[in-house]
Amino acid sequence: MRPQLLDDYVGQQHILGKEKQLRAAIQQDRLHSMLFWGPPGTGKTTLARLIAHYSGAEFITMSAVLSGVKDIRAAVKLAKQSFSLDGRATVLFVDEVHRFNKSQQDAFLPHVEDGTFSFIGATTENPSFELNNALLSRVRTYVLRALTLDDLKTIINNALNNSERGLGKRKLKLDGDALEFLAKAADGDARRGLNWLEIAADLAEDSTISLYTIEQIASEGVRRFDKGGDLFYEQISALHKAVRGTNPDGALYWLCRMLDGGCDPLYLARRVVRIASEDIGNADPRGLELAMNAWQAYERLGSPEGELAIAQAVIYLASAPKSNAVYNAYKLAMKEARESGSLEVPMHLRNAPTSLMKDLDYGKDYRYAHGEDNAYAAGETYFPEELGEQRYYEPVPRGLELKIGEKLAHLRDLDKKNKDS
Repeated sequence: MRPQLLDDYVGQQHILGKEKQLRAAIQQDRLHSMLFWGPPGTGKTTLARLIAHYSGAEFITMSAVLSGVKDIRAAVKLAKQSFSLDGRATVLFVDEVHRFNKSQQDAFLPHVEDGTFSFIGATTENPSFELNNALLSRVRTYVLRALTLDDLKTIINNALNNSERGLGKRKLKLDGDALEFLAKAADGDARRGLNWLEIAADLAEDSTISLYTIEQIASEGVRRFDKGGDLFYEQISALHKAVRGTNPDGALYWLCRMLDGGCDPLYLARRVVRIASEDIGNADPRGLELAMNAWQAYERLGSPEGELAIAQAVIYLASAPKSNAVYNAYKLAMKEARESGSLEVPMHLRNAPTSLMKDLDYGKDYRYAHGEDNAYAAGETYFPEELGEQRYYEPVPRGLELKIGEKLAHLRDLDKKNKDS
């Protein structure tokens, strides 16, 4: 069911619409090297074939999973032969190009540069992280999106009605809500939807494919979620930002999306603990406690009981007052520690467990806070002399940090009075 003409291609109108640059380039035979980045089943290979077809170019395809430098050399040889025999250009399509290592990717560069072939790569991973800058700079990147529900319905109906390459000769039809269910279960992936349609057609006892049949076939479908891949980090980012944005419903949705996609709940529990410190902090210290309890609950109970504890923690954190004061203070202090070098500990802050150390003035003039008024040694210093007094932690005027900020302001006033006296 691969489209033979550009007008038959379904989806990706943001790059293939009537007045879009890629469509114009294809129709006007302005061949150039490019990269297609998008989820599985969105038409990357089909689009590459169409480009070669419209340009009248030789089409060579290879998979980075199975190929190596030897295969690249063979493709270069074929491209040169094709051009020398009849002046025909070549399109080299590399599927899963992110699977090639640096040296393999570098092997394309001189041949892309001298026009031996036009390079088209396809990847499901973020090319910024997976492809060499040298290769990226020589291609135009196009982002393909997951197919919409309407796109998938069109593709499925085309397969049902096409008599030459589809199921048209069998005059099959989908019963009731079966089309809607199949399109939703395909989850943006045309290949998945067509594979399930083909299985359902083989199981159909008459001219109707029932909703029950489709449900049985597609019931084990897993949502798009590539563990460790780009989509994985996009969803983690969405979860984190929904919590930070005080949107418990959005946060719960992304948590469930990741759990439904097969994400390790223990990984999510660890991330939730991080969120508790980074975005709630001392505005509500109970958030960290609840996050740790959720982690421990999952370790003890497993799934599905433990997942509910993680959901509870996510909702609590999303609803809690927010502060990144601890996070910012930590970054500032870490930067200071790295840049200031190995400054010596002031003598009054050093421990003196031996008589020799005492003779060397270790701990001399240290003021024991518990022996001072209100258990606070006003004016005492706790930094290396070279640094002077620094301030990293700035409590926000929300939650418990409102009171923390007031207390620290009061103590700073006492420090100032002590120095002035």
